[in-house]
Amino acid sequence: MDCHSPGQGLMPASFKVRTVPLDGDDSATEEVLDPDFGEAAIGRVAPVDSGLWWIILLRAYGKCSGDLSVQERIDVQTGIKMILKLCLADGFDMFPTLLVTDDYHFDWALFYSALVCAREMLAPEDGSADLIRALNNRLIALSFHIREYYWVDKRKLNEIYRYKTEEYSYDAVNKFNIYPDQISPWLVEWIPEKGGYFIGNLQPAHMDFRFFSLGNLWSIVSSLATTHQSLAILDLIEAKWSDLVADMPFKICYPALEGQEWQIITGSDPKNT
Repeated sequence: MDCHSPGQGLMPASFKVRTVPLDGDDSATEEVLDPDFGEAAIGRVAPVDSGLWWIILLRAYGKCSGDLSVQERIDVQTGIKMILKLCLADGFDMFPTLLVTDDYHFDWALFYSALVCAREMLAPEDGSADLIRALNNRLIALSFHIREYYWVDKRKLNEIYRYKTEEYSYDAVNKFNIYPDQISPWLVEWIPEKGGYFIGNLQPAHMDFRFFSLGNLWSIVSSLATTHQSLAILDLIEAKWSDLVADMPFKICYPALEGQEWQIITGSDPKNT
């Protein structure tokens, strides 16, 4: 886009089938695939999650079918390495999460799953040693970061209420400079005594306390959540069944945004209604 290209290893978000004439024969045609790497997407958003899903589905196929020949192919191994190098590249980031447009917890649960799956599929060879080392280091940092800083329960809420702000030091407790006033009134009354969940988003001076079902359930499936956290998520779902399920399928997000808050956060995007 505008003379700038993303790094190698980006997986297309979608493909468009195009019919073109064969060279030297105007009467014959063939179908070719035009991949979209985000340059045609609405908002020009790079498809970060498609590469992660590719790795997860590749592992799922091998696990379910017993056919490991696909993941052992040289071109597939190259694809796994390229995606990992893109995701694990050093940058300005202070945190082990990926720098993406919407910094939501489901992205990190997906990222964690892809790293675990890639570790199980990468062929042990000299050229992969540094990559596997970087992958293991990121898994340790990422799991600690999510389990420690994205988790909220009654105990954590009480801790946030006692936070000091504007702490300039290496051993600051309030590392993200979260102001206690950010705690939404609905959350204090809503969160049960027994139970907890991973919040939707965490950035410096900002916590999105909404409950996102995909991220929390995928954290259980992928073992990103500890055993204690997995049980607490299920306890919360059971305690708040009328809010999260009621008479309809599981809600994607709770609570829903309304009015001006919805306009500001989504940019009045009707797709997010």
